[in-house]
Amino acid sequence: MGSPDFAVPSLDAVVGVGHDVVAAYAQPPRPAGRGKADRKTAVHLRAEQLGIEVRTPRTLRDPDEQAAFRALDADLAIVAAYGLILPAAILEAPRGRCINVHASLLPRWRGAAPIQRAILAGDEVSGVTIMRMDEGLDTGPMLLKRELNIRGKHAGQVTEDMAKLGAEALHAWLDHPLPPQPQPADGVTYASKIDKAEARIAWTRMAEETERQVRAFAPAPGAWFEANGERIKLLAAELASGAGQPGEVLDDELTIATAEGAIRPTLVQRAGRGAMSPQELLRGFALPPGTILR
Repeated sequence: MGSPDFAVPSLDAVVGVGHDVVAAYAQPPRPAGRGKADRKTAVHLRAEQLGIEVRTPRTLRDPDEQAAFRALDADLAIVAAYGLILPAAILEAPRGRCINVHASLLPRWRGAAPIQRAILAGDEVSGVTIMRMDEGLDTGPMLLKRELNIRGKHAGQVTEDMAKLGAEALHAWLDHPLPPQPQPADGVTYASKIDKAEARIAWTRMAEETERQVRAFAPAPGAWFEANGERIKLLAAELASGAGQPGEVLDDELTIATAEGAIRPTLVQRAGRGAMSPQELLRGFALPPGTILR
């Protein structure tokens, strides 16, 4: 039970070691791209390639959907970034219940956006937790944990690394199941869903915070600022020396002052254009030193 690219390695891991996958559940195809044609999720496409039946209910609260799930007579359900709430009737249907591949070291960063929240908070180490699901928000007992160094990485890199690590941890637990351990009461934090407004850069923050913001939202939705009436995405940046008014362009390399310190973009993107270096941007987009960005 999964939807995005993050879940595909877990599906491959289960199939690769010879388990019989009786069905794959994924989010329904949704309009995407310029043509707004319905697009299947990554798990949907991979399951079709593997010859696995794919089901795409819009909700699992429907009694008929719950009956169809029970009829699979599954030993175990594996959930990885599925995107639908699993009611008790679903959680209790498989003999071994439902287990989840969660992208944090629980109980830190329970919730929808653990990778982005870990980067925003400045965490240098995160990881994955294989857990048995209950009706709470990532509150179930833990089965296996694996650590991952995320220092200096952007969310796209961390997601890819976590997906691989999660598949390895899942494989390890399926080979040698360990008894569940309750989550500790201390150290609980919540990774609330990302609001698009959080991606706008506020130059009144410190440089370290801004650099983390850039990494947390790369490659999507992309941290951004406004210049010359246009939205510019900041896809990668590094800490730099320099001081000025918050948002002030300090030199011809597009070094930008923050409330404390400065950052230097290394990859930017204009609306409707591909990613480019700051030098490429500045050749056709005037941002001379002294410009105040908003």
